[in-house]
Amino acid sequence: MTLRLIFTLAFALMASASGFAHEYTAGSLHIEHPYARATVPGQPTGAAYLGIENKGKSADRLIAIASPIAKAVELHSMSMENNVMKMREAPYLDIKPSMKITMKPGDGYHIMLIGLKQPLKVGDKFPLTLKFEKAGKVDVSVFVEDNNASGRNAGEHHH
Repeated sequence: MTLRLIFTLAFALMASASGFAHEYTAGSLHIEHPYARATVPGQPTGAAYLGIENKGKSADRLIAIASPIAKAVELHSMSMENNVMKMREAPYLDIKPSMKITMKPGDGYHIMLIGLKQPLKVGDKFPLTLKFEKAGKVDVSVFVEDNNASGRNAGEHHH
């Protein structure tokens, strides 16, 4: 291999890897892999997920979420109560020091996108603004992934 080809391949590999590992920082908070599941035409809601890790020594709180892709954006929690899955809007999300929260389909917290203005298509991305009590606002890009990527279906998020 020529040196030029090696550099070209190395650059291409780094560029493709950076598209999958999208991470953000807000104060002592580390936000990773914001993603949403694809929706079908006419589906009024969608869900987005991400990870948040507090690498600081004081607690923070996620207090608001917004995106131009939906009429409303809400933080929701899911839990089992008496063998029934309950989904509720959560007014905020406390993030204690050294705590890591991983949002995923069907478990814990997720971000509801209500009144979608267009279907979420695999390969698309959209902006999402997270507002934290101490760390302030951070804009992230949410990548729309295939529904089968985690073995779950976005259809599980009906309201």
